[in-house]
Amino acid sequence: MATLSDIGVSAFINILGAFAFLLAFALLRIQPINDRVYFPKWYITGKRSAPGHVGNFVGKFVNLNFKTYLTFLNWMPQAMKMSESKIIEHAGLDSAVFLRIYTLGFKIFGPTALVALLVLIPVNVSDGTLFFLRKDLVVSDIDKLSISNIKPKSWKFFVHIAMEYLFTFWTCFMLYKEYGRVAAMRLKFLASQDRCAEQFTVLVRNVPHESKRSITDSVENFFKKNHPDHYLCHQAVYNANKFAKLVRKRARLQNWLDYNQLKFERNPEKRPTKKKGFLGLWGEKVDSIDYYKQQLKELDRRLTMEREGILNNSKSIMPAAFVSFNSRCGAAVCAQTQQSKNPTLWLTNWAPEPRDVYWNNLSISFFSLSLRKLLISVAVFALVFFYMIPITFVQSLANLEGLEKVAPFLRPLIEWKIIKSFLQGFLPGLALKVFLLVLPAILMFMSKIEGHVALSVLERRTAAKYYYFMLVNVFLGSIVAGTAFQQLHAFLHQSATQIPRNIGVSIPMKATFFITYIMVDGWAGIAGEILRLKPLVIFHLKNMFLVKTERDMEKAMDPGGVDFPETLPSLQLYFLLGIVYAVVTPILLPFILVFFAFAHLVYRHQVINVYNQRYESAAAFWPHVHARIIASLVISQLLLMGLLSTKKAAKSTPFLVVLPLLTLAFHKYCKSRFEPAFRKYPVEEAMEKDLQDRSCESDANLKAYLADAYLHPIFRSFEEVELDEVKVDKKPPPNSSSPPLSELSSPSPTHHHEEDEPSQVSQTSHDVQHYEVGQPGDLFHYEYEQTSHIYHYDVESQYHHNGYHY
Repeated sequence: MATLSDIGVSAFINILGAFAFLLAFALLRIQPINDRVYFPKWYITGKRSAPGHVGNFVGKFVNLNFKTYLTFLNWMPQAMKMSESKIIEHAGLDSAVFLRIYTLGFKIFGPTALVALLVLIPVNVSDGTLFFLRKDLVVSDIDKLSISNIKPKSWKFFVHIAMEYLFTFWTCFMLYKEYGRVAAMRLKFLASQDRCAEQFTVLVRNVPHESKRSITDSVENFFKKNHPDHYLCHQAVYNANKFAKLVRKRARLQNWLDYNQLKFERNPEKRPTKKKGFLGLWGEKVDSIDYYKQQLKELDRRLTMEREGILNNSKSIMPAAFVSFNSRCGAAVCAQTQQSKNPTLWLTNWAPEPRDVYWNNLSISFFSLSLRKLLISVAVFALVFFYMIPITFVQSLANLEGLEKVAPFLRPLIEWKIIKSFLQGFLPGLALKVFLLVLPAILMFMSKIEGHVALSVLERRTAAKYYYFMLVNVFLGSIVAGTAFQQLHAFLHQSATQIPRNIGVSIPMKATFFITYIMVDGWAGIAGEILRLKPLVIFHLKNMFLVKTERDMEKAMDPGGVDFPETLPSLQLYFLLGIVYAVVTPILLPFILVFFAFAHLVYRHQVINVYNQRYESAAAFWPHVHARIIASLVISQLLLMGLLSTKKAAKSTPFLVVLPLLTLAFHKYCKSRFEPAFRKYPVEEAMEKDLQDRSCESDANLKAYLADAYLHPIFRSFEEVELDEVKVDKKPPPNSSSPPLSELSSPSPTHHHEEDEPSQVSQTSHDVQHYEVGQPGDLFHYEYEQTSHIYHYDVESQYHHNGYHY
């Protein structure tokens, strides 16, 4: 069992590590060569450019202005300057609400820690029960500050029960205020948004197959019949997963070609070569540039054939579609009502925003979805309990004294005081952190197999799985495993009637392990987050070998975003630890407070300067955060009831029975009061927004705006073509409104038009509709109607995908 000196060693190591990370970050961030690593958000928004350098060539890479080194810690006050409204405007509501979780933790545990330290610790110390326990029971100085130090049948347990009520009511009060505040922020954010495709679009799944009618015709007929006043258009969903794999393979080959061409440019006297065998280790030696060009040519041919096969095969169209309406109100009615008398057909939900769509899962059938969810549930259950084996091993490191009694042959190795302090105070938390590193990737893979169609949903489901894992293995598993090792020797030499008492006494004894885990993960780990060591190394490697253009430089920046699948469950574990141990072992609370304050500062800086979120869910994750904090309250109450039962506190324990019921009743009220704002879109709000649009602008361009919003990636032909490759006439006739270039170049897939790259765009005013589709390699004339105008542009028909010519 770790002692106070072991905790001190761990605190010293972690504080030293955190300080080293912060110092390295403060120095690296002011170097010109690292500017894009530590401020990518501002480069993406166009509000920052490459810093100028002073002096000679060295000044391009190293900051030679020594005055800036005197203020290298000014990032801390700068991170706190931006207001919440500015953060929402700058980074989105998801990021702003994510930061509020840390402030909520500080608001809950700040007053709780003050009261617990001033009231409970004096009460716990006053009895001194652990001083008189048998010597073969393993205890530490931390345990003598906990509820374990209270003798059985003591009236002092009423103080702990009163504190449990007080802390529960305070936590619920703060949760209620925060839930209401976040719900109001969400509604305000949605109301303030400009016209977005997801406001008018519904995702329809499980479209029934009808003989002699295609999926596209079935969708159009169904919605014209049942939503005649609001149906506008729809986008078909194609099973193009094989095509996507080929595109990714082509991107890898293109990168190798770019790398070898750049290598040849730097050394023209020697052409690069490679071996054709496995991993380039053996085989015939060939010219690398010619080899990759030939590989790309062959792959282009396969891509062309695969794309034509998808477009010409009706079986490639999946029983799903993105259906758009001419008003938000019409979309809200469709998304939130049952469409068919058969509840398993024509399933409708709000469409995720276009950048949030996970296209690979749109081709999964309804029956397969149900089967996948069942199998993944079983797999997650098995994974959670499989991980109990390494968790138990980690706990053995945390309790070397208990392990000594079972395995005396290890005694010579762990008798050295310095080694023992290091093993017990630092290594257990670090080992557990290492075991958890690969887990989020495994759980994300499982969530993708489940079939969710939005990245935001995938991340929330992964976070849910990770939370259950942390609850069972890290929290409950640590307590159970630690108890077994600590008390095994005593259990074997005493009567069975004493076992429940020792289990009850040993539950608060795990506070020492959780303190070390908080310092490793919550102190040093958070400091490592701001250093961004991995993105820093990868950026400079890419910059050295692959970057040729400004676009390559933007790709190399890789700002990332808030890692919700891993960060939210870890946050919820800290809430659980703080709530459970607030009454049991209050000395843990200061470590929790340091984590919330430090993490809030670090993530505030990252949100402002670094992260660029892939999607915006308008804080859709908040109901899960609220529910898991409520679960933490209930768990803490049940554990306290079990602990008091081992203390023979029969007179005081019944007073706790009603508290879980009150907590669940509070949760039910909050769920009915606030959660609809996160699950449904009020028709009143939708109609108000529609009326605002009609009063200030015309709806004539709505169909053109939505025509390619959810265009399948297989139709996106030149989204990454350099601007100088597309010559556009940007001078439309007076009093005319030109649609965006993407609208001109992205015909609706329902007509099965190939997308092509325009070389010239002109506009005339006529009232006709005409579509002409040429063959690859032809020069053809394509006409697109926009209100009373037709846009003509001549196109050399070629296949493109992600900027590549096929």
